[in-house]
Formats: sequence, C-alpha cells, structure tokens
Amino acid sequence: MPTRFTQNPILSTKDIVPSQPSLVVECVLNPGVFSYNGKTWLLLRVAERPVQKDGMISFPVMKMDGGYTIMEFDKSDPDLDLSDARMVNYKGNTYLTTISHLRLVCSDDGVNFYEPEGQPTKIFGNGPLETFGIEDCRVSLIDGVYHLTYTQVSESGVGVGLMRTTNWKNFSREGMILPPHNKDCALFEEKIGDSYYCLHRPSGVDLGGNFIWVAASKDMLHWGKHHCILHTRSGMWDSARVGAGAAPIKTEEGWLMIYHGADHHHRYCLGAALLDLEDPTKVLARSQEPLMEPTETYEKTGFFGNVVFTNGHLIDGDEITMYYGASDEVICGAKLSIEKILSDILTTATHAA
Repeated sequence: MPTRFTQNPILSTKDIVPSQPSLVVECVLNPGVFSYNGKTWLLLRVAERPVQKDGMISFPVMKMDGGYTIMEFDKSDPDLDLSDARMVNYKGNTYLTTISHLRLVCSDDGVNFYEPEGQPTKIFGNGPLETFGIEDCRVSLIDGVYHLTYTQVSESGVGVGLMRTTNWKNFSREGMILPPHNKDCALFEEKIGDSYYCLHRPSGVDLGGNFIWVAASKDMLHWGKHHCILHTRSGMWDSARVGAGAAPIKTEEGWLMIYHGADHHHRYCLGAALLDLEDPTKVLARSQEPLMEPTETYEKTGFFGNVVFTNGHLIDGDEITMYYGASDEVICGAKLSIEKILSDILTTATHAA
C-alpha cells in the first residue's frame, strides 16, 4: 500500500554531526514531523555514545547539572548482560547503550533535509527524569501552539514529557504528564466535546501488556478517564506490543490512527485503526494485515533490524506523507492514501480490541 520515496533512505547517521566531539552518532530514528514557515521539519531522535574501545562497553549518562559522565565496563565481566543492543544490564541495574536528544532539520522539498542556520536545533534532556535522554517526539499543532510529547528516560523509569512552543526557539517544559512506565503519547489535534484527548502506552508487567490507551484532559497536563482500546493479538504481526504513531487523522469515517506493532521476534510493522469521531474509546475497525512491514534492505538490517516505526506525518487532502525510522539507523519517507487505508480496514473490519 505505501509508496516509498525513491530516494530512501533520506537521512542516515552519516548525515548527523555529533552533539559533542567526544561522541559518535549510533542511531538516527523516529522523527516527529510538522510544517513551519513553508518548510517540512523533522524532529529527529539522535542517539550517541563514546567511541568504543576494544573489549570495553561505554555509554554516557547525563549529569543533573548538565554535561555527561561516561560509564565503562569490561565486556568480559560476568555480571554484564549485553544480549540486547539497546541496553546494558549490570548487577541488576539497567542502562541504555546510547543517550538520545532531539535534533531539528528542515527541507524545502520534503526529501533533502539540513540543519538551518540561526535556528536552535538541539533539545537535550534536562533534570532528574531525563538523565538517560529524551526520545521519540510526536508534534501536534493545537490552538496555534506546537505541543511536543516525548519519552523521558532515567533510572527512575520511562514516562511522557510535554513541551510547548510557538516559534521553535523558546520552549516551555511542562514536565512529566504520564508517569512510568509510559510512552508513545500522541495528542489529538482538536477537542472532542469539551476535552482534549491523547493516545498513550502504559506497560503491564505481571498483568496486562503493552496496549494502546486513550485518556482525556481539560488542560493537557492532568489526564484521566483512561480506557484501554487496543490489545496485542496472539499469533499476529502485533502480538507482543502496540503503540500509537502520530496525531490521529480526522476523517468522515472516524479518527484514523496509524500505529506500530511488534511480534515476539521484535519485528516492527505499521497498521491502522479507526476510532469513533465523538467517542475515541470506541474502535470501529482495525488492520488485519500490516499497512507496512520491513521489506527493504535498509529496513531489515541496521543497529536494530526489521523495524519500521513512525511518529510523524503530514496530511494533504487524501495523501499522507509519512516519515519513519528504519532499523534505528536511517530516516525514510512514504506516501499513503487515506481513502485506501479506510477501504481496506473497513472491508476486513475487526472490532476486537
């Protein structure tokens, strides 16, 4: 269904200058997307770590007062677990192998991106809840204000933070709006009734799982009326976890939500669900087969392979221009038709969450 950009991948780690000379860019992934001043903008997640020494593993942790401290371990240490490329587990403590910040790039044609001069382009973690970095930002334009929902990571857990801006130079940091363990928060870009709504993904451990929820708020800071709307499905492409993509798209049929799903082999695909216009806790239809799955070489191999993951798109009539991360190393683009997605999911509609 998607038509991938012929220029894919449009950005890679080689195109990103490290934030500090002592660090290297390991991953560039999962951009938020928005239009501003007649250009297309991506708010990239850039993951960095020090140059690795033979036989050692090292990674940065942000200090409370800014800057980094570098942690280093001998790979032969029996207490070290490096089974997941994204994490380091040492004596029961878990760290990330990289630390992420957000990086702004823009484009005149939607394909060729660059860091603009005279514009602040880097947003770093700040404070005790972001010492392991900030990740995977969604951008929603609501009442003339850009709202940035992003993942805050620290030793205390993973939660959802909110920033706001009108000019992309000055930001108000509103702090953590959804506590651990939570991520994948996308705001609806208009009120439904008298409330704002968001999609989010708390994670169950012993009971529950990695499901998509809906919540309501009067001010986008305090959230309640939580409903679990989308479960994982045993034996299917989204059997292990699901999470929201960008802001849901308003259509005559309902709110169209593009979401990611992963199986127990950590293979990430994209699907769609349709939510009721007046009550987004009601799921009207859902993809049986993926809208998009990792099939291209750049989607199947990389830092963390077999991944297509989106949290940003632009809408022009029936056309979705979707930007997505592939294998945690490159940024790509694709075009999709709203009408075609709706036709497919309504024809094979499943109402089971």
